[in-house]
Amino acid sequence: MPIALGALVVIPAIAGSLRLVELAGGPHLLPANSRMTASPAPVVVHIVSAVTYAVLGAFQFSSRFRQRWPGWHRASGRVLVVLGLAVALSALWMTQFYRRQPGTGELAYAFRLAFGSSMAASIVLGFTAIRRGDVARHRAWMTRAYALALGAGTQVLTLGVGARVFGANTLTTDLSLGAGWVINLAVAEYVIRRRPSTRRSARKRTRAEVAA
Repeated sequence: MPIALGALVVIPAIAGSLRLVELAGGPHLLPANSRMTASPAPVVVHIVSAVTYAVLGAFQFSSRFRQRWPGWHRASGRVLVVLGLAVALSALWMTQFYRRQPGTGELAYAFRLAFGSSMAASIVLGFTAIRRGDVARHRAWMTRAYALALGAGTQVLTLGVGARVFGANTLTTDLSLGAGWVINLAVAEYVIRRRPSTRRSARKRTRAEVAA
């Protein structure tokens, strides 16, 4: 599970790292982005937080990892709450105060506000749930937050497919960006709803083995 989730963030992580090198005064290996060079602090916070959140968060979904190192799971979970909020809030700040990204329109702006706010809300709800001892709700909300955070990984695919099938235009780009988040949320909801049935099936198999 950690490897599969980590693979999804490889391309965005590489692009983000190259952007950090550029902002630090290194060579310009990506297309110029005057919005980021004029105000680099939010994008630096976003990239560093997002990559760390994606990598560290992947291990939270490994049941073997949680069972073997429960203390690490709790400690890293607290760090992930801070990192996740930094990812969501920096994304919202850039959406609101940076000039509009060339090639995108009002729909992309609305998507970014909606899904950025949803990620922040999911983290807060997940944190309050575990404080009440509600593990199931905690896992559900944190799964949704993580799925939204990995939207950039899926958008690499949706943007490529959208441009090839429907042509490169503002509407296609906006819808392709939205599709990345929607696909990730759909997968998250499937995983969340599959967990109870999986546990029931495991209990049934155990009872059947005992009876035999």
